[in-house]
Amino acid sequence: MHCPFCRHPDSRVVDSRTTDDGTSIRRRRQCPDCSRRFTTVETCSLMVVKRSGVTEPFSRTKVINGVRKACQGRPVTEDALAQLGQRVEEAVRATGSAELTTHDVGLAILGPLQELDLVAFLRFASVYRAFDSLEDFEAAIAELRQARGPAADDEDARAGSQEDQRGPGGTIEVPVPAHAAD
Repeated sequence: MHCPFCRHPDSRVVDSRTTDDGTSIRRRRQCPDCSRRFTTVETCSLMVVKRSGVTEPFSRTKVINGVRKACQGRPVTEDALAQLGQRVEEAVRATGSAELTTHDVGLAILGPLQELDLVAFLRFASVYRAFDSLEDFEAAIAELRQARGPAADDEDARAGSQEDQRGPGGTIEVPVPAHAAD
């Protein structure tokens, strides 16, 4: 490491600490020539190979922006999106690979997104898996229902029967006998 002050080609590490999020190391260095101190930050580079063959650095922000589009109109907070972005980055870094494909990143997004919001998951999966027909959506929904189990389907059915009774404004309409209306 060259000294940024005198350009001496060597330096001595005085202190090393990991950052709060654990993704990089902060090092305090001292130049043996001019004795001035400076800080360096080391990060492990993680590259993403796009379909076109172009390679670019992994970006948590790009992941969050892509998922944000799928979550439009859904009750998903910015904090939840930030946590999802962190989980995805941790998952792709845990692979130990320095280069990933966009397919690998998409797979890493699907799991946490499914836990976060099923509708957003289906939206993202429809683009990511390139759904071409209604049958693709039906198959994905069937997979989700199968994974959730029969107890969740019973809850959905009960919620659906209550929603069927709701009238305008979300109020439950109760049938009134004909003679009571007179």
